[in-house]
Amino acid sequence: MKPAGLVAGGQWRQRWRSVRRFVNNGPVLVALAILFCIIAAALLAPWLNTIDPSQINPSERLSGFSAENWFGTDALGRDVYSRVVYGARISLIIGAGVALTSMAAGLLIGVVAGYFRAADAIIMRIMDGLMAIPGILLAIALVSLSGASLMTVLVAITIPEIPRVVRLVRSIILSIRSEPYVEAAVTLGTRLPTLLMRHVIPNTIAPLIVQGTYVCASAMLTEAVLSFLGVGISPEVPSWGNIMAEGRMYFQLFPSLILCPGIFLSLVVLSVNLLGDAMRDYLDPKMAEKL
Repeated sequence: MKPAGLVAGGQWRQRWRSVRRFVNNGPVLVALAILFCIIAAALLAPWLNTIDPSQINPSERLSGFSAENWFGTDALGRDVYSRVVYGARISLIIGAGVALTSMAAGLLIGVVAGYFRAADAIIMRIMDGLMAIPGILLAIALVSLSGASLMTVLVAITIPEIPRVVRLVRSIILSIRSEPYVEAAVTLGTRLPTLLMRHVIPNTIAPLIVQGTYVCASAMLTEAVLSFLGVGISPEVPSWGNIMAEGRMYFQLFPSLILCPGIFLSLVVLSVNLLGDAMRDYLDPKMAEKL
């Protein structure tokens, strides 16, 4: 029998090797670099040669690339580069906010549905009803009823994502309930809160994190679609969807009005999805053994 110290040391070495394999993955490094640069740009926007993204300058409307306006200007003479940089804040807030909120709500509801049979049928029928409605239509309806604002859009995008998280957590809970260690804990009289916090919920964290990355990417795309359709963030607020919506009338003459924010949106979504795929592979023990 190995000493406890050696066992713990072996576990830490195994975890460190797993982290090194994760970090040394080429696509993961590229994704992390892209996300780091865009997050840094969003946080440091006032110091990145930007001007007020809402400043109107009619004399310079629809100008091309220049030293003063790197991405040109829009129909109102506003600097597109500044609007794209500040627009990153909206997309990142929406993506992270929807992911965290849907994960928290989905975990709570999923644990109740998966562990308490009396509540399972009622909760899952409600979730099935929400999933039967297309998410974008539900979001449009909620925003139209409540008015366009950052909080309204965040809630409207979060509600359609919760059922997907609930179904994931519920399926994991149902499989965990029949595990020998859970049955042994129940036989020994372990209190329900202790049982859930020590044996049940920790096993949902890894797949929940992976699901959260996909929810984050989907939320940013949904926000851009809502803003592009005119039912998202208020038009005066710079967001990538709003910039593309305002530039669609001039796409043939000035394609940069759509391409610049579209490229940044695509890079962020692609990077988040790459991280999600990598985390799925490394957090899954069966996949990790093959890497």
